[in-house]
Amino acid sequence: MKGKELRRSLAVLPIGTVMKLTSLTARQIRYYEAQELITPQRNEGNRRMYSLNDVDRLLEIKDYLDDGVNVAGIKAIYTQQAQAAAAKKAAQKQPLTDEDVRHILQDEILRQGGLNRPNAAHEPHRPL
Repeated sequence: MKGKELRRSLAVLPIGTVMKLTSLTARQIRYYEAQELITPQRNEGNRRMYSLNDVDRLLEIKDYLDDGVNVAGIKAIYTQQAQAAAAKKAAQKQPLTDEDVRHILQDEILRQGGLNRPNAAHEPHRPL
């Protein structure tokens, strides 16, 4: 994690500060936590502590609500985003197969050298 992202994810803001930054009530913030839209950390005294990322998420939730999206819709959006991020991360971890490399190379050759042929884009891929 980069330094800037690390600082944004540090939970250092109490709920009073978050209320001022977001113009939300403590009850609204706790409700969004109960709905699992945000997950603040807890300090030794079991008080909620929020990060700048949490504040951004709360402001985003507020915008969705202003646009007419209900809480269930917001949950669905965040679930879909989390699944897409997980799939992207999993795809990045899988090494390329020889066949993948061949297709990439073939596409690149066709793109670079196939400009002279008018139907190059419509020809089927042939193994090299």
